[in-house]
This record gives sequence, structure tokens and C-alpha cells, in this order.
Amino acid sequence: MPPLSPKSSFSGWRILVFATIALGLTGPGQTIGVSVFIDHFAEDLNLSKNAIASGYAIGTLCGALAMPTVGLWIDRYGVRRAMTIIATLFAGALFYMSGVQGIISLTIGFWFIRMLGQGSLSLVSNVAVSLWFEQRRGLALGLTMTISSAMMALVPVGLSFTIAQWGWRTAWIVSASTVAMVVIPLAWFGIIDRPSSVGQHPDGLDPHPDPQKRAAVRPSMDRSAALRTRAFWVLAAASGGASMLSTGLNFHQIALLGESGFSQTEAAIMFLPQVVGTSVGSPLMGVALDKIGARFAPLVSLLLLSATLLLASQVSTLPAVICYAVFFGLMSGTVRTLGAALVPKWFGLDHIGSIQGALMFIGVLASAIGPIAFSVTASATGSFRSTALLWAALPLVGAVFAATNHPSRRVRAS
Repeated sequence: MPPLSPKSSFSGWRILVFATIALGLTGPGQTIGVSVFIDHFAEDLNLSKNAIASGYAIGTLCGALAMPTVGLWIDRYGVRRAMTIIATLFAGALFYMSGVQGIISLTIGFWFIRMLGQGSLSLVSNVAVSLWFEQRRGLALGLTMTISSAMMALVPVGLSFTIAQWGWRTAWIVSASTVAMVVIPLAWFGIIDRPSSVGQHPDGLDPHPDPQKRAAVRPSMDRSAALRTRAFWVLAAASGGASMLSTGLNFHQIALLGESGFSQTEAAIMFLPQVVGTSVGSPLMGVALDKIGARFAPLVSLLLLSATLLLASQVSTLPAVICYAVFFGLMSGTVRTLGAALVPKWFGLDHIGSIQGALMFIGVLASAIGPIAFSVTASATGSFRSTALLWAALPLVGAVFAATNHPSRRVRAS
């Protein structure tokens, strides 16, 4: 793409908007969207919920295996081409879901939508924003996560309405059509790979006008070097733990709230208060990363995760459910901004796709475990509320690990 004229405005904010829309429209491939279909799969396909959860775990696991390769591919070919191809394949996968007939075809469908939606399209959207911002990267990613989370929170409501009016198979076709008509043209005609592709700089500013900041720039790490740092594994503990446990909660949200007498529609609407928490958590974490520092950010996110699970175990009244949903959004917003912002901050931009792909692999792998872990634990304890209480201890183990982390020192030493 040729350089823009000197008078051209900074394109980063436009890229942020387009990437945010793409990220928001991964909703049908996220657990928050799939959860609406679980009861319909069980009834119409004559499947047990344990079988569905197992198929979901297998499909998610298979999708996770592709993430490191997808990350390398994004680094090599650029975000514009990658997003266009991924969005096209994702639309096809959503359409495929409208025709599933049994556990095998359903598991294959889960593989496709998890690999392409929750994994690949989310990854390339985050990379697109990260490449266009540096000093304001935390803020930019915080805004991206806030708005995309708000879009995703509307997905269960829209899907529930579509299912009620026209059936669950039609809901998948509508989802596929939306991605095809919105994300594909935005990716091909709107996304620009890097600021340097059009003669611009991150944040719309000349690179590091302050000589001290210019001298402080660290060289980028490749994936193998990043994997040898403790900082990477602290990030993995925070994002992986959140992926596993929040996916377990979202996947079984209908059943969790159903134990307290809430209907499926009421349980789906409970995704909306999450937007309030995310609207606070994402930008707050982003600004904190830009202005304060990053050392204790993983620790904070793990403590929030444990608190969310504790609240989930107490959802017996409407105020308790709303409090839980808001706190869930707060936790989700901080964790999503954390993972997207700290990889370029700690490891540089040259190999951002491959490093975030490795982190995404861990996160998607963990999310594959979450639903089945919650299902098995609920079978043993007799309720999902007791399950949430038991799993609240896991993030505290990660918090101890994160509390002793000194990322700047270790990253430089590596």
C-alpha cells in the first residue's frame, strides 16, 4: 500500500474501530454465544450435556493446536490478508453449524468455530491494534476490549431472539451472513498492516522523540526466547486460568442460574451486566499499564478471577446475580486487556503474532478444559454453585506465582 500524503490523518483509530468490530463479531464462536445453543443441541440432537461439553472440549483443543502456526502466518503475511481469509473461513464455519446432525459433526463444527472465531480472528484483531499504538497501546486495547465485549454481550440476546422466532439452525445462518457482510469487506478494504506501510508511525507520532525513551527501546524477542522467560508463564497463568474458569462459567451459565430459578432468557440477559464491568475493567487496566506499570497486573487479574468464582457460588437472588455479572465483566475486561497489551510491551513487535499465538494456544487449550471440568465437578458435587466455590482456589495458586514475578528484570536478562 503506498504511503499516505503528509496531511493524512493518523489511521490507527480507524484500524482500531475495524478491528474492534471484527473482534465483537467473534461472539457466535465464543462460549458466550455457543452457550445459548446447548439446550437445543441436547434436545434436537438427542445428546447429553456431558457429551456436548466433551465435544466442545475436543473441538476447542483441536482449534488450539493451530494457534502458534496462525500467529507465525500473521507475522509473515500481514494482518490485512490474514483477517480477510480468517473471516471468510469463519463465516463458512458458522454456516456449517446450521447443518450439524450428531455428535461427530457437532464436534467438527466446534473445532472450526473455536479455531477461526475465538482463536484466529481474535488474535489477528488484537495484533492489528497493537501494531498501530505504542505509548497509548494500553488505552487503545482497553477501548477495543470494552466495545467488543459490549458487542459480544448482545450476541446471546440476539441469538436467543432469533432462535425463538426462526429456530437455532437459522440463527447460525444469520451469524454467518453477518460476519460475511461486515468483517470480510472491513478487513480487505479497511485494514492496513503496519503504520510504516503508509508512511506513518505508531500513535501518529514520530518514534520516541525523547532520547532517553529511544535509548530504552528493547529489541524484540522471538517466540523461543519469550518462552524461556518467567514473565511469559505468568501471563500464561493469568490468561489461561481466566480462559478455563470463565469459559466454564459461561458455558454453564444457563444451568448455573437455572439452579436459582432463572429462565433461559433471563440467564441470557444476565450477560448484559457484564458490559458494565468490562466498561470499567478494560480501560482502567489499559490506562494503568500505560501510566503505572505492569508488574502487578497479572496478580490483580488472578485475584479478580477468584473473587468472581466466589460470587458465582452465591447467585441465589437477582441482586447477587447482577453483582456477579458485573464483577465477571470487570475480571474479563482486565484479563483481555492484560494479555493483549503485555506481549508487545515485554517482548516487542517483530514476533508479536507468534508469541501471542503461543499464549492464545494456552488460553484456548485451557478453555477446552473449562466446560468439561465444571461439568464433571458439578456431577460430583450436585450443583454448579458448589463447583464455582471449589474452583475459586485455583487462581489463588497462580496469584502466588505472579506475586514473585519481576518481568522487566527477567525479560532484559533473557
